[in-house]
Amino acid sequence: MPVLFSALLPPEDVVEAVAEALGEPGDGLRWEPPERWHITLAYYGHDDLGARGAWLADRLAGRAAVGVRLEKAATFPGVLWLTAVGGELTPLAHAAGADAEARPYAGHLTLARFPREEPERAERWTQRLSNFASRSWTATEVALVTSEREAGRPRYRTARTFGLDG
Repeated sequence: MPVLFSALLPPEDVVEAVAEALGEPGDGLRWEPPERWHITLAYYGHDDLGARGAWLADRLAGRAAVGVRLEKAATFPGVLWLTAVGGELTPLAHAAGADAEARPYAGHLTLARFPREEPERAERWTQRLSNFASRSWTATEVALVTSEREAGRPRYRTARTFGLDG
């Protein structure tokens, strides 16, 4: 069974704006490539694609499209990310299953990873991106994504999308 998660995929111009704000990444962080950037709604782990797709279709039926934007950087232990904000983002994530997780939902786009014991590696980037704000966009679909390891790195593939009412 594949590893599955649901996500919002940022539009290409937002991806380009984030890449431009980053400039030349460095500082010993393991940077996520732009083609893997996404805002996770819920993580399902190893799961049956068909069953999860049917479950998600039912949970997302009739849900409205959501306004989203990315802004200032922050960190979790070992993770540098941009904050994803939008008035209906958390309710959408809960509908997608984030409410089953023990920790509260925090919408974000992962930029890079670093050793947990070296949080200072990310300080330059949280400062550099402290005033970053992308344009707002309307997310009109949720992607059900598979994650497979290839050459030691995850490879994401959109297995199915679910339209949100515009």
